[in-house]
Amino acid sequence: MMSKTLRRGTLAAALVAALGATGVFESGLIGHAHAVQNGAPPAGGAAMVALAGAPGGAAPALRTLPDFAAIADRAGPAVVNISVTGSSKAATSPFGNLDPRDPFYEFFRRFRPPGGPHGNTPTHGLGSGFIVSPDGVVLTNAHVVAEANEVVVKLIDRREFKAKIVGIDKATDVAVLKIDARNLPTLQIGDPARTRVGEWVLAIGSPFGFENSVTAGIVSAKSRSLPDDNYVPFIQTDVAVNPGNSGGPLINLNGEVIGINSQIYSRSGGYQGLSFAIPIDVAQKVQGQLLAHGKVTRGWMGVGIQEMDQALAESFGLKSSNGALVSSVEKGSPAARGGVEPGDVILKFNGQEIGRLRELPPLVADVKPGSSVQLEVWRKRQTKQLTVTVGELPGSKVAADDSQSGERGRLGLAVRPLSAEERRGSDVSGGLVVEQASGPAARAGIQPGDLILQFNGEPVSSVEQLRSLVSKAGKRAALLIQRDEAKIFVPIELG
Repeated sequence: MMSKTLRRGTLAAALVAALGATGVFESGLIGHAHAVQNGAPPAGGAAMVALAGAPGGAAPALRTLPDFAAIADRAGPAVVNISVTGSSKAATSPFGNLDPRDPFYEFFRRFRPPGGPHGNTPTHGLGSGFIVSPDGVVLTNAHVVAEANEVVVKLIDRREFKAKIVGIDKATDVAVLKIDARNLPTLQIGDPARTRVGEWVLAIGSPFGFENSVTAGIVSAKSRSLPDDNYVPFIQTDVAVNPGNSGGPLINLNGEVIGINSQIYSRSGGYQGLSFAIPIDVAQKVQGQLLAHGKVTRGWMGVGIQEMDQALAESFGLKSSNGALVSSVEKGSPAARGGVEPGDVILKFNGQEIGRLRELPPLVADVKPGSSVQLEVWRKRQTKQLTVTVGELPGSKVAADDSQSGERGRLGLAVRPLSAEERRGSDVSGGLVVEQASGPAARAGIQPGDLILQFNGEPVSSVEQLRSLVSKAGKRAALLIQRDEAKIFVPIELG
């Protein structure tokens, strides 16, 4: 059988026509449908269209269909088109005719500026998003804007705004943008937990650049777990979603957004009836952290887990296959300190039963680092109660793109502090790890993984300090960069 592949929506649907797009995969969100009898309005105010008629002159049977037009009229103005400008690295050699045996070959390999004919080439693309507050907060997918140097948000009334990337969270594929506008139309937020399989939903977005396109379908399944997506219980629908729909809303029949269209399951890269959306409650948690702190912090226990099945359950003496089987425990991790052992079956987390493996990671991630949680585990054919003090997921990224402070807008860097493990393994006391480099920093040759030690001779120890230094700098700056064991000052023309 030919295997199907799950692929994430790319940065830009516009690349389909201009550059020969690769497969883009997005999801659709779904809403509630309610039956109407005797012409009574449905619960929640969803408009319906009655279809009457029965064969043979029998009494007409009243059937109903949702009034998608009314929903589109109300929700459409809050859905936006997002165009991005980014860059991609050329495939040609950056070293010209330089002999690899030349002593300067390694220097230029590490610190070459990527500009010029062998450097970055501009790319353009499109996505979707929607407004969640009247003062210009916009939600979209992280993969739509993650590699963007410039983001432009276009409203249905054709006004355009340059957007600031407040932050991105690749783990959930959620990004928060901010545009300088007031009194904007917004979408009401719904409750994905109340959504039922089989309910009508619709998606609004810009597939292949066709702005404010509306498609409809039903919810096919809930709480889907997809490869490499541990923190999102996706909503599956059969709503037609294509490249360019990424970041757009999934709307129920009350006109409420219940998800963000994110991925599709496809052989060809186009719509094939399997679309996946990020529940809006998951996105709101990310939105709150990004707006407040510029990063997303997640709880961490340090265990490897696997799914239980009937054979494993019987071998462990369990009557059901509920729970998450601990296959490994990281040395020195919160779980190890709390007494968790390989072979334990986690049955409850803070009193909440774990039915399937996929239910545990989001629960752990939602816990504030430093908090204590209670685990009920099955060990040696009996239950055992453990207390674990949850840590912070290593590598939590500072995803802020705060152009007002200049850290990303002028410098073109997304950075984070070193984790405790990274700090123990290095010989530096401060510094910031580069997560993304674009604009001025990328042109100067700075790359993800580099360590920023100094800015204009000032040792750098925190993101806030770097932002302050950048905001006070002139047109040029010098960064002391460490890459592997080499250190070098890199001059940068600030934006």
